[in-house]
Amino acid sequence: MSSLANKIQKYINELLANSKEGYIELQRSKLAEQFVCVPSQINYVLGTRFTIKQGYVVESQQGGGGYLRIIKLPLTNAQLLTLIDETIDKSVSEHGAMELLKRLYNEDLLTFREMLIMKSLIQRETLDEGLKRDEIRARLIKAMLITLLRQEFQQN
Repeated sequence: MSSLANKIQKYINELLANSKEGYIELQRSKLAEQFVCVPSQINYVLGTRFTIKQGYVVESQQGGGGYLRIIKLPLTNAQLLTLIDETIDKSVSEHGAMELLKRLYNEDLLTFREMLIMKSLIQRETLDEGLKRDEIRARLIKAMLITLLRQEFQQN
C-alpha cells in the first residue's frame, strides 16, 4: 500500500468523522497541492478506498472550481444483511472478506480484536487448499487462540 494513499485516506476519514453533515466537500486540485501529488493520485484513493461497497458515495462536479463531495453512508441491519449476502455468497476471496471485516469495524459492528480474530481465520495461511475438515478446524482454533494471546490484548 502506498504511504501517500494511506495519508490521503486517513485525512479524508478524519474530515468525515468530524463532519456533522455526514459528508465533506473538497477540491481535488487543492487536496493534491496539500499532499504534493498529482490529481490522479487523489482519483486513485477515491476509486479504491471510498467506494459504495466500502460505504461511501463520491460525487464530482466539474468546472467553476469544481468539488468532490464524499458522503459516508450509514449501515442499517437490512443493508448489513444484504452486504454480507452480496459479499460472501458461496465463496469469497481473502481480499473481499477483509474489505467486509474492515467495513464492519469502521461501522463499530466489530471491535478491533474481533476483526483481528476473524482476519486470522480467513488468511490464506490458515485456509490452505486441500485440507480436510479436522485440519481446517485445528488451524482455525490455533489462529483464534494465537490472536487472543497476542501481547497487545493482555489486560495486565
